[in-house]
Amino acid sequence: MELGKAGIAVEVADDFTSQAQRYEEQGYRAAWIAGGQLKSLSLVGDLILGTRAMTVATGIIPTGVFPADQVAAAYADLEAVAPGRFLVGLGGAQQPRSLQALHDYLDRLDRAATPVPRERRYLAALGPRKLALARERFAGAITLLVTPEFTAQSRQALGEAQQIVDLLVVGDTDPTRARAAVRETLGFLTQVPGYRSHLTRLGFAEAELDRVDDRLVDTVVPWGDAETVAAEVRRHWDAGADQVVISPTGAGAAEFAAELSDVLGLA
Repeated sequence: MELGKAGIAVEVADDFTSQAQRYEEQGYRAAWIAGGQLKSLSLVGDLILGTRAMTVATGIIPTGVFPADQVAAAYADLEAVAPGRFLVGLGGAQQPRSLQALHDYLDRLDRAATPVPRERRYLAALGPRKLALARERFAGAITLLVTPEFTAQSRQALGEAQQIVDLLVVGDTDPTRARAAVRETLGFLTQVPGYRSHLTRLGFAEAELDRVDDRLVDTVVPWGDAETVAAEVRRHWDAGADQVVISPTGAGAAEFAAELSDVLGLA
């Protein structure tokens, strides 16, 4: 599947289809809906029907919330009206035996009347076992809270499979404001076991994670002007990311996404 080098996270709101239309005009090739905002899979169809040609992706569908048969049915319906535009991003539950549960879930997708093919599904993966599963049974992996160095390492682990990097960014040159804009989001994510384990492997102490230390913010969230953030996006591309999903946060997020598009030459 041709991903395009840059995707964009779309905020679910009353105007989210018009958001996506503007982003498509700016050269973003994929619109991503965050799992926490995915109240219904019908949102995917709304974006597909409201845009011209961009891929619409889920980042991610939590497998503990949406049964496999529901995902397969949504995929079949959308494939019938807009073939090739739904990218199924999945995330396993944070619980024991989650890998076996994921295998069982994939088996159900494979056996559906309209199967969700491997080349159209991606797995949220950070640890070695999830990355191996992404390589074996998915088109690739979706990574979050990563550095370009991690992207290079996971590129090796994934082999020929694709890598999508979800990159939180803040368009603000003031350190205090920029860090504050993302601190609440990071405070939530650092309490999720999989992300916490990943960040510990990156070298962060428990105390740094608990207080969402400035070093943590500065390491995993590019902030600054468009040139500064674009340079970090390019570092991930150079390290082996097939697509970088821009997830802008803070004041003026949509305007900053437009600036990044210009600097990166997306349009």
